[in-house]
Amino acid sequence: MVVLAREYGRRRLLKQIRLSGRVPRIELANQTGMSRATVTTITAELLQAGLIEEIARPESAADARRGRPRVDLKIRGRAHALVGAKVSNRQLSLVLLDFEGKQLAELETQMPAATFAPDHLADVFADAVENLARRAGLTTDDISGVGLGIAGIVQAAEGVVYWSPSLTERNVGFGEILTRRLGRPVFIDNDANLVAVAEKTFGLGQSHSDFIVVTIESGVGMGLVIGGQLYRGTRGCGAEFGHTKVHLDGALCRCGQRGCLEAYVADYALLREAMTVPGDDPNAPPATRIETLLNAARDGDSTARSIVDRAGRMFALGLANLVNIFDPELIILAGEQMQFDHLFADDVIAAIRTSIVQIDKSPPEVVIHKWGNLMWASGAAAYALDNVTDLALAGLSDNAA
Repeated sequence: MVVLAREYGRRRLLKQIRLSGRVPRIELANQTGMSRATVTTITAELLQAGLIEEIARPESAADARRGRPRVDLKIRGRAHALVGAKVSNRQLSLVLLDFEGKQLAELETQMPAATFAPDHLADVFADAVENLARRAGLTTDDISGVGLGIAGIVQAAEGVVYWSPSLTERNVGFGEILTRRLGRPVFIDNDANLVAVAEKTFGLGQSHSDFIVVTIESGVGMGLVIGGQLYRGTRGCGAEFGHTKVHLDGALCRCGQRGCLEAYVADYALLREAMTVPGDDPNAPPATRIETLLNAARDGDSTARSIVDRAGRMFALGLANLVNIFDPELIILAGEQMQFDHLFADDVIAAIRTSIVQIDKSPPEVVIHKWGNLMWASGAAAYALDNVTDLALAGLSDNAA
């Protein structure tokens, strides 16, 4: 019990120091409710482990008279370097953070294909991590951990990707493959989950305990935070919003099933329908083709209008179902598709409100956060930061034992 209490105290104090930025020991005792003696003992361990450091405080006249230099505690940025990455359609986005969470370098690189064999993607990924480290004057050996967000169904605890549009195989221990290839621990999760981690860590979700992030890109994802904790489900299949069914025996989804929300809302669904719209150029970039479709709808083309209207109706239906099931405080819409407004137009938001359970209280706020891929990668880095912190503190517990 004493060991568990000490481990809890380390986690509590390190978290509070991170939140405070810089803080004197006496304030740590007040903020955490721990005794001054306990704070002194545990912070001494954290200092010895190199996880925190002392920095001088500006001296007041009273301090100068006492002759005692006053110090604050802060996270030691040089303790660890963390990489966060997001795999997109033909693009890999990476950021490098120090242990304080300060960005040291970033990198966006195009990939030769959209789908890879697991070992091939691991090679491409390892090369990108090495290039990123060089930008900060580091090597892969200087990196303590890597967080990776990938689209699909992921069992985060085991690092297993059950299915992803980025991989040619199912049920892949991709976290283990990457860890072996890099020689560094790799923590993998669904990319939308890591957007929720980022929103909770330094985004719009900081002041909310219950919120939902819906991402719309080449697919439709969701990150769900309940009681301040990310919800993944028992098999890692929780919060697969894009694969909820909105039409019996409906359009074919890239997961192989029919009638999924994603099959009506995602990029590839709109592009599949765009071929029937006058002016569509199959050789143009996807964003250009979608913009052509939306412009045609605005200009009154009946085919384009029906495609866009159906996407909006399906999306509103899906979001209303989320509200009725989870009753969140906030819904955040994020992703590439947020550069277009057809999924958060006034009539779509109104349709959501007419389909939810009505009580004498305002419905959840729906906000737009136009994340770029590097911000998604920052969420993956925050995930790596949490895991590396756990490993570092577990090491202290092992030594104490």
